[in-house]
Amino acid sequence: MNCFVKSNPNRCIGCRTCMIACVVAHEGKRIFEIDPDGYAFNPKLFMVKTARVSTPIQCRHCENPACKAACTSNAIRVEGNAVVINQQKCIGCKNCVIACPFGAVVMVDTAEVQNDGSTKKVANKCDLCVGVADSPSCVKVCPTETLKLVTEEAMDESLAEKRRNAVQYQG
Repeated sequence: MNCFVKSNPNRCIGCRTCMIACVVAHEGKRIFEIDPDGYAFNPKLFMVKTARVSTPIQCRHCENPACKAACTSNAIRVEGNAVVINQQKCIGCKNCVIACPFGAVVMVDTAEVQNDGSTKKVANKCDLCVGVADSPSCVKVCPTETLKLVTEEAMDESLAEKRRNAVQYQG
């Protein structure tokens, strides 16, 4: 089973600390030294915030990812317990955006300028900080502990507890 980050919208305050931690984890602390107007701030998650609820939207790292199946350039692969995008291979076709049932894949601008003068766009989504940190940075920094990493062990324990509760309820 692939790991994924789940959010509790009842605890989320919409502070966007998770988004900043994501960018710092992937770009390094050098982002604090760069001109803000000359830098593309592209976290691998995004916040949905309404008057009643706020929560980050992140990839669920599906077992059989629809985004991977839809990718025509083989830019999406499963690495360890995460579904990741190789943005250098991405051609910007948006098939993965359409295929994702959770709306977790978005297109972002890159620094690369194409032949027609437009900015190249590539797919972007949560990669669980694969190769970047020992666990997802967003989970570490969340001030309200809204975000939790769900592992196979945690899922098995949750299912076992639900079964125990169901047996007690029937008893």
